[in-house]
Amino acid sequence: MTKSRTEPKSILITGASSGIGEALALQYAAPGVVLALSGRDKARLQDVGKRCQALGADAQPTVLDVTQTDKMRAWIKAFDRAHPLDLVIANAGISAGSGHTGESETQARAIFDINLGGVINTIWPAIDVMKPRKSGHIVVISSLAAFTPLPGAPAYSASKVAVKAYAESLNGALKDDGITVTCICPGFIESRITDKNDFPMPLFMSGAKAARIIQQGLNKGRANNRISLIFPWPMAAVSWFIGVLPPCFRRWILLKAPQKG
Repeated sequence: MTKSRTEPKSILITGASSGIGEALALQYAAPGVVLALSGRDKARLQDVGKRCQALGADAQPTVLDVTQTDKMRAWIKAFDRAHPLDLVIANAGISAGSGHTGESETQARAIFDINLGGVINTIWPAIDVMKPRKSGHIVVISSLAAFTPLPGAPAYSASKVAVKAYAESLNGALKDDGITVTCICPGFIESRITDKNDFPMPLFMSGAKAARIIQQGLNKGRANNRISLIFPWPMAAVSWFIGVLPPCFRRWILLKAPQKG
């Protein structure tokens, strides 16, 4: 596929060893593009890097945990010095994968550390290097669970609510600095998280299709400082409707829904 000339050339993606992160790395991979990819699984991450290189990109995989604040800052700033960042995608995230038994305290803490703390550890070093240039695009991956917090995944849902609100607020806060912040809220996307779900997932989508939608949406949204991208739209509409119901009705509906892991 021929990439648009308007696309960013220096891109950093966390959680790139699987799921949406992997799909986005492959979607953006092209000659002239430099990709900084992080993940915790060395074998999977290196495989993604090799496939991106086969597509012509200069892919630079780094095994890194997004909860390591100092190491994340050093990695991002070092990459930016060599390849000034156009686009940073804070994608790394986890779920408990235990919808039938609920989340333990240990799982809840890990979810918040990665899904919220990891986002903060990614975007603030990016903000620091983008501000002096008065340009840059930061993307945060949330979820439709941010609209309808799920009883089977309270920490996951709350973490996605938090990063959605944070990204949308930063969009306004950083407007005068020339930095666009966009929040992505997808539905059920092929990933290691959804692999654990043993219930029907409406409008389930491949990672490749989701990556195309995200790329196209971000391209269109850069000119008008797009705040959010929510898809697929039928599920987005249902999630929004449930989210505005009075809490008692919302709880009744969600307790009857499959318990997401």
